Amino acid sequence: MEQRPRPLGGVALRAVNPSFWRGRRVLLTGHTGFKGGWLAIWLMNLGARVDGYGLEPDTKPSFFERSGLRERIASTIADIRDRAKLHAAIESSQPEIVLHLAAQSLVRRSYEAAHLTFETNVMGTINLLESVRASPSVKVILIVTSDKCYSNREWPWAYREDDPLGGRDPYSASKACAEIAAEAYRCSFFQFSRGGIGLATARAGNVIGGGDWATDRLVPDTIRALEAGVPLVLRNPSSVRPWQHVLEPLAGYLLLAESLYCDPARFSGAYNFGPSEGGEVSTSEIADLAVKVWGNGSWKAAVPGEAHGAPHEARYLRLDAGKARQVLGWRPRLRLEQALEMTLSWYRESSKARDMFAFSSQQIAEYQRLIESTVR
Repeated sequence: MEQRPRPLGGVALRAVNPSFWRGRRVLLTGHTGFKGGWLAIWLMNLGARVDGYGLEPDTKPSFFERSGLRERIASTIADIRDRAKLHAAIESSQPEIVLHLAAQSLVRRSYEAAHLTFETNVMGTINLLESVRASPSVKVILIVTSDKCYSNREWPWAYREDDPLGGRDPYSASKACAEIAAEAYRCSFFQFSRGGIGLATARAGNVIGGGDWATDRLVPDTIRALEAGVPLVLRNPSSVRPWQHVLEPLAGYLLLAESLYCDPARFSGAYNFGPSEGGEVSTSEIADLAVKVWGNGSWKAAVPGEAHGAPHEARYLRLDAGKARQVLGWRPRLRLEQALEMTLSWYRESSKARDMFAFSSQQIAEYQRLIESTVR
């Protein structure tokens, strides 16, 4: 496959620095969601002082409830579209670092709720940026968007941060708009204020991990089928996506926030966080691997008539994460089979009514040790 060249060189591999995060004041939006919940636990285990802002979980069960986060984290349960409540939350917590993960994150739902999707993902982000402008405590803003923010031509090359933004569906377009808005605020307000506030955006691939029960997502659908003993039905078996365990991009977010704090001018901008080569596989390959790891199960393609009139979903997408490797010293550590083993073991433990905060913390600690072992 033809590849566009990348310049050689870059910084040495790095691990997340616990001493940086110890006692650090962090506001995390979307902490009640899947990725946000994992990030909240990691930050708390690093010793950060975390305040969460987000809606009630929209699935039952949810990672937030199953991991016991509700009892462990200071939460403001409110909508990112509510500018007054968001401003009050930032004013109350006085964060040094703001990590923005709150979003309407489902492509297929965006067709049913286009206005909500744009209002949440675009105006919610602008509400956050406006509130941060009024806060003297904030040094770093990291806005998590999506790999789907690119104008996807379904070509063989992996997308880079300077490729055109766009989107055929409301979700993808809303994330492209959020990227444009963030860059406008960075150039217009933050790079010149108070010596410069670090502002970056992060674009991750399709993440998997324990505790995701969303609809119309491959791994949650797979778990439901495996537990019920029925075949998994795949809408698009040949669609290729950049799959990675949720802890892979979260490690990148933490490294990026550390870097932004130390040198906002150098590290502000957009970053991709994608899997290693071999992580970009079809949904049918993921299903085959999940059945293998689980020990039983099967899948079948949706009957053509069932997919008639279904909304458009891109069939091919790859990310080039070379910038994150060269600039931040980040790279993915897990093979796809390892990622699925970690994911499925989480669901198995959860079904046994185990302490999932402790189990999630254990997986994070093991992953952190894996990172540290590769940078010594």
